[in-house]
Amino acid sequence: MGNTESVVVQKRLSRFRPEDRPVIQGVFDRLQGNAPAGAQKKTPAGNTLTFEMLQSSMCMLAPDSMVRRTYHCMCSIDFGTTAVGKVSPSAASGVCREQLVIFLADTLQGTAEERAPLVMAMALGGACSKVVTFEQLTEFLRDLISAVVQIVLNKGLVQGWKPDKMGDGSQGVTLLAEQMCSELKSTDQGGYDVACLEDWIFRVPQVSLYLEMLVAEGLNVWPSVRPALPLLPPCKETPWKDLRRCLLDIPTLMFLAPQLPDRCNAPWRLVFSTLLHGESFTRMVAGLTKCGPTLLLIKDTKGHVFGGFASLSWEVKPQFQGDSRCFLFSVFPRLRVHTATGYNQHFMYLNQKQQTMPNGLGMGGQHSYFGLWLDSDFGHGHSRAWPKCTTFGSPQLSGDEDFILDSMEVWAVGKPHEPEEVRAPNSHYLNSQAIFSLKAVMRNSYFC
Repeated sequence: MGNTESVVVQKRLSRFRPEDRPVIQGVFDRLQGNAPAGAQKKTPAGNTLTFEMLQSSMCMLAPDSMVRRTYHCMCSIDFGTTAVGKVSPSAASGVCREQLVIFLADTLQGTAEERAPLVMAMALGGACSKVVTFEQLTEFLRDLISAVVQIVLNKGLVQGWKPDKMGDGSQGVTLLAEQMCSELKSTDQGGYDVACLEDWIFRVPQVSLYLEMLVAEGLNVWPSVRPALPLLPPCKETPWKDLRRCLLDIPTLMFLAPQLPDRCNAPWRLVFSTLLHGESFTRMVAGLTKCGPTLLLIKDTKGHVFGGFASLSWEVKPQFQGDSRCFLFSVFPRLRVHTATGYNQHFMYLNQKQQTMPNGLGMGGQHSYFGLWLDSDFGHGHSRAWPKCTTFGSPQLSGDEDFILDSMEVWAVGKPHEPEEVRAPNSHYLNSQAIFSLKAVMRNSYFC
């Protein structure tokens, strides 16, 4: 960079390990070398990167609109002050080395304060303004999430999932973008300035994670800078050949997986599906008990998709079970998670073949007024939560309060719990349920 290299640029480079700094500095020359045939590598303004050069590197991993947003963002950086300002007319002068280094440092190693102006510039897409609208941010996120999904697919980062057997990814992109934008807090005048975006990026880590993955993979600096982080949990022991369509899609999986407790890091396994096992409550109970934490997904005949996370192994008994790590969620028409309020401990309920207590599966609320209830007769249930479920603060999840089941899936998402050694203090033996659980642990135990 010679004499033009500023102190600010040197400070940005110092964030990287000494062995990684040549990689960061070499991106500029590599992008110029990858320019398409006939592309101009030298501009009147000097040695700069053009949009075509950037596009040549990123075109297979990101939509053209996201590449253009990235380019305009790079052009907007004032490397003398590192402020993100007005883009030069049509960005004709291109991106210089200093702008690229600052962009790489702030997207890969930056703080929320440093990333906020970059997000602002990307969302504005070349326009000059000090505030951005909700619609502009939603459009930006749709482009960003689409790029991340494309990276996951093109780089083979699917972790055992079969995208061709999963739900509509484009719908999932839209729902995830809307969910992330729902966390925004606007100014008193409306709209979102850099301070609003800084607060948002700090509270919603997916913004930084997705941006980091786009830049690192798109510009091929991921392997040297830091190891790739999997966005999807691994999937194993799932009969994809026999499964026509899964209720999950890639963006929904990207949203739900980080909501689970850290210990739920075992490969996901499909243990029950109405498409595979039929509409049988007994078969469902057999699938979800003794297998540790589970994620339940339900689709009703109105098209609503919703479910719940059970933090502990289900047990058939006429008492509530589980703990505050349980939650309810909706997937369609809105992507949301509803966590425990602390009002009560009615997290999980599973009962069957009892005369005096309700028979079925429930989460949250109370008997006859569950946040999510599936009757033991199967095929129908309810989500009665007016105004909200007391346990999880969730609204009505289903299309109708009393819904008819269209399809259902149960995914085991963690290691089965080791059973208690004894149920009574003076017992000298394990009861039959504990022995069964111990065998399940020995049979299914693994780390991923």
